[in-house]
Amino acid sequence: MQKLSISYTWRKRDSSRGFNSGVSLHSHTCLSKETLDFLADMGSEYHILRPIFANRERYCRDLGFELNYKASYWTPPLPPHLAFDLERRQIEDTLQIPALVSITDHDDITAPLILRSEAKSAHVPISVEWTAPYHDSVFHLGIHNLPAATASAWMLTFAEFTTAPSPSRLQQILSELHALPDVLIVFNHPVWDLNKVGDERHRFCIHEFMTNCAPFIHAMELNGLRGWTENRAVQALAQEWKQLLISGGDRHGIQPNANTNLTHATSFEEFVHEIRRERISNILFMASYAVPWKYRILESTLDVIRHYPEFPEGTRNWDDRVYHPDHNGVTRPISQLWPGDGRAPVFARYVLGAVRLLGRGPLSSGLRLAWNDRQGLRTTLSNQEA
Repeated sequence: MQKLSISYTWRKRDSSRGFNSGVSLHSHTCLSKETLDFLADMGSEYHILRPIFANRERYCRDLGFELNYKASYWTPPLPPHLAFDLERRQIEDTLQIPALVSITDHDDITAPLILRSEAKSAHVPISVEWTAPYHDSVFHLGIHNLPAATASAWMLTFAEFTTAPSPSRLQQILSELHALPDVLIVFNHPVWDLNKVGDERHRFCIHEFMTNCAPFIHAMELNGLRGWTENRAVQALAQEWKQLLISGGDRHGIQPNANTNLTHATSFEEFVHEIRRERISNILFMASYAVPWKYRILESTLDVIRHYPEFPEGTRNWDDRVYHPDHNGVTRPISQLWPGDGRAPVFARYVLGAVRLLGRGPLSSGLRLAWNDRQGLRTTLSNQEA
């Protein structure tokens, strides 16, 4: 028997009353490599953009290398300690309860290892968002609180699976993780078709995956970066498979997670026990989730392309945080690949300047109003309230 409550700060300001902690799950740091494959998809999907992409491809060719979307990536702006402090402060300052923060970079545990070396964050769990191929689709699995002694070995296991994936091997790995009582396994944003295989095919992969692996999945995520419609589909999927729902902010920018879990636990291990054994989850959506989804995506994009002069050298500007192989195949920040004075080309500065304008003054207010999702606010995600 599971107990789920979903509440909203704009409906109930004292939602955290009676709880011992707030849990921030699923957020990213500058050590998380984020794919640029979506750019190639945009160039193929939107014909009006194709000439622009072709122009940039010729530009790179003139510099001596081919534009390679698959081998390129970008990184979020926040270093680990700032990402941790951002999530901690939201819970402690806004909800007035202690914070438990689990950071999950893509296929990398460097951030929690760095944080554990500092006294104020020595208790953070070693967690990761594992990219797990499944047939022609792909799933993101939040693996929280790996044992310190074997965390690096688990990362090698995940990497080996990604190189040679198979459904039976994935089932075995998840079974072994499930056998560790303090590990939490979350199916992150499950209905998001990351590989763009099509809704029907992705649903088939979900069904086969859950048929084989449901006993080892501890919760499905209501994602703070995804919209109302998708999260309602996740809610229906969780009901179909009798899965508990859990929060996951998926923060990439400098705004804290749009949801959190409220818990009676005082440590992350106790929280895992509450989810896995007691099957209790109290999800709280923060006021930021009530902002229109398209506008929140715009805000996250603006966070990524802003300049941060106070950050460590090499991470301050957007082109320090975007990586591409050079003509020798060595992956480097694109700030090191610009010709001449090392400044981004006029074309790039023009495009980014235009995007930044969307976040300013009357234009920003107009977009927020135009994208307002009143229906989403009315129906929310559940009739259950904490």
